[in-house]
Amino acid sequence: MRTSDKIIKFFFNLTKLKTPSSIEVLDPYSSKETKKIVSEFYNKFYSDNNNRIICFGINPGRFGGGITGIPFTDPYFLEKNCGINSTYKKKKEISASYIYEMIEAYGGVQKFYNKFFISSICPYGFIENGNNFNYYDNKILLENWKKSIINWINIQINSFGNQKICVIIGKGKNQKFFEMINKEYKFFNEIITLPHPRWVMQYKLKEKQHHINNYVITLKNL
Repeated sequence: MRTSDKIIKFFFNLTKLKTPSSIEVLDPYSSKETKKIVSEFYNKFYSDNNNRIICFGINPGRFGGGITGIPFTDPYFLEKNCGINSTYKKKKEISASYIYEMIEAYGGVQKFYNKFFISSICPYGFIENGNNFNYYDNKILLENWKKSIINWINIQINSFGNQKICVIIGKGKNQKFFEMINKEYKFFNEIITLPHPRWVMQYKLKEKQHHINNYVITLKNL
């Protein structure tokens, strides 16, 4: 089975769990259009038998992976950089803008995806009151989903990941949670953590190029 087939199988066999009543689950993989996009994307960039270094974000956002099913990829960059069309409105997500600027600085999509697989600690996104919501922001949600999150990480490692090292995208709570479960379950030997694109774009925009350079240098050295 090719790496692309393993990735597609992983995404298409996810199972939603219960959430507190105020929180809505973003489930792009229930959409026929998104299933087509996901299949086309991974068949284009992962049609080999090679494992990848996994980069874990937090969870998909409502304008990016929550639509396309591909983490940190909105419909605009899906078409512009990846050459995959969709009927979705070509609206940019700020995190996707950062990631694809970084990918271009790295050497382009083919070179980047040949080495890395971008995932999320929780592959489903969440919305509360119309805004993106993180898996770690509600104790009940995290308790309900923790066992599945651990199982999903294991599936990715065993199917197409590199157990020696992974990248965590998002310092703070995302890093803390992952380090805690990694210590218990020993997923990876080494963890590299990079700042979240949204944090850079929202609070450190003047330093964006510095952070992109840091991403590129760090990832090229893995």
